[in-house]
Amino acid sequence: MSKFVAALPMYDWPEARGEVDAQWARLRDAFRQRGIDAPETIVRSNRELPPVPGGILDGAAKLIAPDPATLPADELDFHQLWLSPALLFGQTCWGPMELGLGRHVQVIAQPNYDAFEGGQGELYSSALVMAADSEAPVASPHDGNALIPLDLLRGKRFIFNNPDSMSGLIALTRDLEAMGESLDIFVSRGESGGHRSSIVAVAEGRADIAAIDCESWALAQRFEPAAKGVKVVGWTARRKGLPYITARTTPEKTIAMMREAVASVESGSEQPLVQRVS
Repeated sequence: MSKFVAALPMYDWPEARGEVDAQWARLRDAFRQRGIDAPETIVRSNRELPPVPGGILDGAAKLIAPDPATLPADELDFHQLWLSPALLFGQTCWGPMELGLGRHVQVIAQPNYDAFEGGQGELYSSALVMAADSEAPVASPHDGNALIPLDLLRGKRFIFNNPDSMSGLIALTRDLEAMGESLDIFVSRGESGGHRSSIVAVAEGRADIAAIDCESWALAQRFEPAAKGVKVVGWTARRKGLPYITARTTPEKTIAMMREAVASVESGSEQPLVQRVS
């Protein structure tokens, strides 16, 4: 049994778990072919994370997270996963990375978003969704610039997935600031806990607008019935997508082999991963 853990949690919708498992199986086999002790399966709960008695420490021996064994066993705490010293391969968001996570992990690669409207290479954007009406949805700009309909947004109830989400909150905040506006354009702001929940809230009339990253929006159109009750009215600017990461203690040689494996496995897939880490 491997001493490491791996996870692909950011797009791991229940309906897509077979696809996520298949993606990991391809990566796992490529890692093992290069002598990397990759785990058989990905983790989806705190109980599957190795215990760390006394809690997780950073390089300066400062406590940065509790022992995973002390957390609700059936849930998966993303920050706990990302900070686990056993993390071989995981996925995060540039929001948490900018807010401090980046000091404790290393970036392996960036996914490729060419398969999704609003994506281009390692860049992705968020669809701004509101309740559906007779008007046609707004297409993603070819140049990747922000397309923010201020008149539609002003005075509306905004809902976002998490406070540290680049796609759900930070990206829109920055685009508004670039236009001389702020989140104060909204009459209220609320947290939903997830992109899917934000879509449902807008469809049910509990909120007026949400920013949904382009891959989550594609998943919603496949699997979430509430997506039929909303439409795209704008887009945030394209930014770097969700990076693949590993623990800060992972040796440089192992990271190099993982990058090589990722490139070899995904080069022929419909959604290849790119190896950029800048």
